[in-house]
Amino acid sequence: MSSTGQISGEFFLSGDEACAEGALAAGCRFFAGYPITPATEIAEHMSDRLPEVGGTYIQMEDELASMAAVLGASWGGLKAMTATSGPGFSLMMENIGLGLMLETPCVVVNMQRAGPSTGLPTMTGQGDMMQARWGSHGPYSIIALSPASPQELFDLTIKAFNLSEKYRLPVLVMSEESIGHMYEKVTIPTREKINITPRRKPNVPPQEYLPYVPDDDLVPPMAIAGEGYRFHVTGLTHDERGYPIMTAEAQDKLVRRLVDKIEKNRNAIIEVEEDGIKGADVVVCSYGISARVATVAIQRARALGIRVGMFRLITVWPFPVERVREIAKNIKAFVVPEINYGQMALEVERAAAGRAKTILIPHMGGAVHDPETILDAIKQAVK
Repeated sequence: MSSTGQISGEFFLSGDEACAEGALAAGCRFFAGYPITPATEIAEHMSDRLPEVGGTYIQMEDELASMAAVLGASWGGLKAMTATSGPGFSLMMENIGLGLMLETPCVVVNMQRAGPSTGLPTMTGQGDMMQARWGSHGPYSIIALSPASPQELFDLTIKAFNLSEKYRLPVLVMSEESIGHMYEKVTIPTREKINITPRRKPNVPPQEYLPYVPDDDLVPPMAIAGEGYRFHVTGLTHDERGYPIMTAEAQDKLVRRLVDKIEKNRNAIIEVEEDGIKGADVVVCSYGISARVATVAIQRARALGIRVGMFRLITVWPFPVERVREIAKNIKAFVVPEINYGQMALEVERAAAGRAKTILIPHMGGAVHDPETILDAIKQAVK
């Protein structure tokens, strides 16, 4: 460990611990949360490590307060994060919506478990993927990432912070109990090898500053409370001063920008992994832990002479509509294994637009798929 508390090297870490270390490496210096399986180990690790790097950890009374504290810390100039699971994610949605309206950079980690309601707290699930996109009310765009290993939990947590600062919004890391509680080797680079996106500060004097005047990329610079800038923020529809303005015209102007700052930068945001797509008859589209299980089925299918490709969602929102539509022109079907009753499969089907079938392999949660189930679907798809 360096004098700054930064660690580097190779470690045997759980996904939860890797996520926490990724946050610290990204510059996170504030964590507010409430214990909930299977995300509690993130909070525990942050409670140990944040004091070592000069940061602040606070356990709040519930998830609503946790998310509010994260927003406040961000406006106070800190990179801030919280972590939760299904029921807590539901409770955070109101203030995630507030964060979107206030354009507040922060990171929310969801270690998914089987639901609904309390469900199976110690067992895996992928049932919150549509909630990640549509959980708050009103029109907006969101960024959500899906890691498939502890190493990716480290890497994508850093990426989540960078995206949150670049586009000024809460960014979601949608993982699962299986990855969070999995132990694997995690390589942590030295500080100088980690790319960090700094907060974009105003380049005008305080008397000329308006908090919601965007730059050319539709993202406004962000002043920090206490640095001499006067600003007003509200969850109400507001003008470029941040003051409430109750007209349909103001709503149209503001919300279009909130959506467009993500949608017009889709190509820069979206990340996927592909293998064997060219010449494939069927493509398995998966994410998170389901992608790891699907890899076994793909290998077995190829051993049988089936031409099958792999398409892994690393960025799940925005969804890679254009690439899925392009792939659909040349294949018979997509096979989509999910630990839910069908969520991202609906996006695959929508993007394929009838050019290729979409075959959902649902799993209600509590465990991962049997690779043979995925293999059977691949065989069926090529008949």
